[in-house]
Amino acid sequence: MTGLIAGLVAALAWTLASSLWRSLSTSLNAIQLNGLKNALASLVLLPVLITLPWVQQSQALFWLLISGGLGIALGDSLYLAALRRLGTRRTLTMESLSPLIAASSGWLTLGEQLPAGAWGGALLVTASVMIVALQQPPETTVQRDRQSRVQRQGVLMALLAVACSVAGAGVSRSVLISADLTPLQSAACRLLGGLVLLLPWMRIRWRRMTMPWPQPHPRKRRWPTVLMATLLGTVLGILLQQIALQKLPLGIATTVLSTAPVMAILVARAEQDRLGWKGLMASLLAVSGVALAVLS
Repeated sequence: MTGLIAGLVAALAWTLASSLWRSLSTSLNAIQLNGLKNALASLVLLPVLITLPWVQQSQALFWLLISGGLGIALGDSLYLAALRRLGTRRTLTMESLSPLIAASSGWLTLGEQLPAGAWGGALLVTASVMIVALQQPPETTVQRDRQSRVQRQGVLMALLAVACSVAGAGVSRSVLISADLTPLQSAACRLLGGLVLLLPWMRIRWRRMTMPWPQPHPRKRRWPTVLMATLLGTVLGILLQQIALQKLPLGIATTVLSTAPVMAILVARAEQDRLGWKGLMASLLAVSGVALAVLS
């Protein structure tokens, strides 16, 4: 039950954080934005990073750094790029492909046995992706991102983000079930791994590192939004994700974490995202898939 609750709350935290990131008006690209949020999150978790057992658990921490590079540096950068193009609900629904990929990888690499219901649930969640991929972006999407070519790029980026996320989650789970590390330590190490991989690609001048918001200053302060989105999605979300991965099989954990598209209905109106019956059907499929996977 602990893993289930952690997964559901993590999905809610990611949904709210995704909406906050999408509402943020900034000239930073996806890699720079991802680097900024990871730097802030690593700073918040600095006491944990300092006290990590780097000598006693060096091999486990190395693989967690790799996991962070895959899932956070690569996966989150692609996710943020897709978010600007597709909107919160559609991007999160694309992320629902994770259960099918995770269940397959858990079966192939970790030897996890999943009941038929779990596979059926993953397929139902995956079906919702096929619906939203053909829907129109929210009204708040800028005109250049509404072009068909850019929308296809967004779908591709979301799919690549799923692959990176599942790969990172698989490595993380293999460490959590074999090493003597807490979910908080695992989350902190993964964030550090993501930040280390992002640093060479950020290409931010020192001036932007000290004052990342370009001139002229906007009427509305942006740092509260950045801080809230970082605490919700990057700190709380990843911590709860690690708890879910520790307590549940990889396929089921990823299925529970993929309930975010349902929760994205809460922010659809704020983004002027027209759900329609197809959007509601996609959400219903996601809920049904999660229920089938967890209760089987």
